[in-house]
Amino acid sequence: MTITLAQIKQFMQRHRRLAATIGAGSAVLVGIAAAWLVRPHPAPLPADKAAIETVVRDYILTHPEIIPQAIEKLRERQSEDAYASNKAALETPFASAWAGAPDGDVTLVMFSDYACGYCRSSLPDIDRLIADDPRLKVVWREIPILGPGSEIAAKASLAAAQQGAFRSFHERMFEAGLPSTDKVSLVIRSMKLDYGRIQRDVDSPAVSSELRKNIELAQRIDPALATPMFVIGGQMLKGAVGYDALKQAVADARKRL
Repeated sequence: MTITLAQIKQFMQRHRRLAATIGAGSAVLVGIAAAWLVRPHPAPLPADKAAIETVVRDYILTHPEIIPQAIEKLRERQSEDAYASNKAALETPFASAWAGAPDGDVTLVMFSDYACGYCRSSLPDIDRLIADDPRLKVVWREIPILGPGSEIAAKASLAAAQQGAFRSFHERMFEAGLPSTDKVSLVIRSMKLDYGRIQRDVDSPAVSSELRKNIELAQRIDPALATPMFVIGGQMLKGAVGYDALKQAVADARKRL
């Protein structure tokens, strides 16, 4: 039996009720099921659409574990595609918001928020990676998604970056605890920076544009914004995954060069 593209389209349209019943993620399975239908099988497929829907529905219900597997596979593919189409924007740092090898063969991009405890706990892992891998470049992208304090700190960090002091501010701000206007001011004043320029730059178009761009880039990689998020050669990791996982992702990226 030959299934036409028109039949597959009709099947997918009729199958929306099942997708809604099982969950939003099962929409992924509809496409998989359609592809499965056109593959050769030893047993003949039923001729009518209702019977086909029953076969696919029964398979999904019998093997529900393929739903999260398919969703995860789709997310991986979307992340890889988003990385490929946004590579330059992701890996080009804002001013001094980077560390490691200037022309590293692999770039680790970290999306971070100063109110994020997991970002804070990942600092030693990033420092260790930079120390251990002379070919690695790290680029930080600020996405202040955890409140007003996060936004104030993110703006100040980019203003400090324009004076070549991003990493110093980055480390001191995390050491200060949850961000606030007072803590940001104390951190800035503890550094040898042009305070007047900082005050002008925090609300500059360049800083505001960078923060908007960072959030847009993060959402292209994964619409569910969260920190920390790491992007390494097309692979996306979320959370405080630890040194070993990050090192392995760098090694995997290097193999694909």
